[in-house]
Amino acid sequence: MSGPACKIEVPERLTVSHTALQEEGLAERCVSVPIRQATDAEILLAHSEEYLEAVKKTPYMSLDELRTFTQQYGDVYFHPNIYHCAKLAIGATLQLVDSVMTGKVRNGMALVRPPGHHSQRSAANGFCVFNNVAIAAHYAKKQYGIKRVLIVDWDVHHGQGVQFAFEDDPSVLYFSWHRYEHQGFWPNLKESDYDSVGKEKGAGFNINVPWNKVGMENSDYLSVFFHVLLPIAYEFSPDLVFVCAGFDSAIGDPEGHMCATPDIFAHLTHLLKSLAGGKLCAVLEGGYNLTSLAQSVCQTVQTLLGDPAPQTSELNGPCESALESIQCVRSAHKPYWACLKHTVAPPVSEPSTKRCKLAEKEEGVQAEEGQKEEGDGQKAEEEEVVWMKPASRLAPLVHTEVALPADLEVPDRCDRVRSSLAPTLQILQRLRDNFFEGSAEEEALMSLCSVIALFEKMKKQEIRNGLALVPDVSVAMLCAAQHARMSLTNRLLLVYLGDGEIPTYITEDGKALVVQISSKEPEEQKSRYQVSVCLKKGCSDVAGLMQAVLCLLLPLAYEYDPGLVLLVRGPGSGVGKAAWAQITSLLQGLAQGHTLALIQEGEKEAVGTTAASLLGDPAPSLGPLGAPLPEDMEAMERLRQRLQTHWGLLQTEAAKGKEVEEKGQNQD
Repeated sequence: MSGPACKIEVPERLTVSHTALQEEGLAERCVSVPIRQATDAEILLAHSEEYLEAVKKTPYMSLDELRTFTQQYGDVYFHPNIYHCAKLAIGATLQLVDSVMTGKVRNGMALVRPPGHHSQRSAANGFCVFNNVAIAAHYAKKQYGIKRVLIVDWDVHHGQGVQFAFEDDPSVLYFSWHRYEHQGFWPNLKESDYDSVGKEKGAGFNINVPWNKVGMENSDYLSVFFHVLLPIAYEFSPDLVFVCAGFDSAIGDPEGHMCATPDIFAHLTHLLKSLAGGKLCAVLEGGYNLTSLAQSVCQTVQTLLGDPAPQTSELNGPCESALESIQCVRSAHKPYWACLKHTVAPPVSEPSTKRCKLAEKEEGVQAEEGQKEEGDGQKAEEEEVVWMKPASRLAPLVHTEVALPADLEVPDRCDRVRSSLAPTLQILQRLRDNFFEGSAEEEALMSLCSVIALFEKMKKQEIRNGLALVPDVSVAMLCAAQHARMSLTNRLLLVYLGDGEIPTYITEDGKALVVQISSKEPEEQKSRYQVSVCLKKGCSDVAGLMQAVLCLLLPLAYEYDPGLVLLVRGPGSGVGKAAWAQITSLLQGLAQGHTLALIQEGEKEAVGTTAASLLGDPAPSLGPLGAPLPEDMEAMERLRQRLQTHWGLLQTEAAKGKEVEEKGQNQD
């Protein structure tokens, strides 16, 4: 401990993050929550009294005494002031919980240090003195009667302290992805592998996704969300979401060695915001490249503020090692979650990255590999990693504009299409020729003009999204699709909920991707751009609908990377208000939020819900989801397998797993 004890867990981690928030104009848009020190009673929610009393003495220890005290723990450094800082870190986290739960703020992020997710009941560990998020989860349950808590740990190190705190507790779902390398990376625990699923009543409520190689990219992170975390999280239905927001999983970090760019955290945050009625508390953990740390913090906060997520690009399938981990996790959790009951492929027995077991290594090599912990500040020579700074995320001044009858109420924050925006004679004639036989009724014609007006405003960045109530949603859909493909974007995502007919010519040139979820049996699907999902009970089956959205629609949509989303609610679709709001909200992560929602006049009850979701209001919780119908799950699995040859983000099995599955099907 001579000289600076730690080279990477430094005060600058907070100062550069806060400075970046100020420079980007984000800090002034946030509500600043005053911090306080945690009380003993709060610390004791997750720690033993003996440990707390021992840490209390550290401010009065000499340097030699601090050295001796530190040596009994793993990879942590004690300073005379760390007890005070650790109490402030907890207090700030709890103040955030109070603010979110009392409605003072919708969500938030606590920029704190020291971090907490490695700290255990009676031990400091990995830079962590007290477990901030574990204490906060206990506090939320005790103070506010929270029944179900989701903790998402995207730090590059396994938060074993959080896992150990809740591994037998079914009221807390803990998810962690982490650099593991077959137990070769710190903290080098068997309990960090995919088969540690929790104990006793908590079995199934602990999800570990081990990264067995470095260099994971945006596609790998999103694939885990689509095929592991989100389906389970929606089935669990949390009342509150915590994020152990460690940004050592971002590109350029000396600990993580991953290649995910800072903008991916905008999308991960957006996907989590639809849970728990939007109640999300992000708490800083790791992150040791000061540039990517600051950028990632800004991306996260900007999404929490409701700004449109950045455009995604060049997404494809996860790498083979990531697929192996996804396959193993899905197989391990198959017994516990209805959304995974259809999983066929067993765990990968011989991963492509498998190395010699640590026990078989020479002692010197074992020591070298086993000490890659957060606190050692390793100095291996590395090539400098360069990446583009995330582009500015400018939000249009008008969030949502609506084309609705004057007597139909929507939130005051919506603008209305002005009747003074008269269409040109050329547009009117084109609409008559293309969509009406004989004379067109004035109301129907003007509704199409309003749809085009909304599109044009999105094109000019005057509005972010729009909503139109139309006499004939099929005609409006065709008009919107035609206009968008001609003048707005090369890639249109058309999402149709209901049993209406969608002409195949829309997708012939690949400039549009159509995903329809309905109760009708689809015809043979020859195009990769025309995807029909059949649910026996249609969109009224919430569990089946959300499975289709999370595991089929979102992977397809993110890989397709549309410039515009057209969301259509067909007549008699049967989709409930809460599920419709969820889908509207989730799709806002695409196309920089440019979404046009079309609703048939007979479905006026959905207008208010749609407008609120387009404005960024939290979608209502769906409650714990039941099991989708087995025949629906089987049909979706067959569809996924057919489409995965064209769409990489639909893949869930490694090459070996696919071979095993094919053999099993042949035997059947």
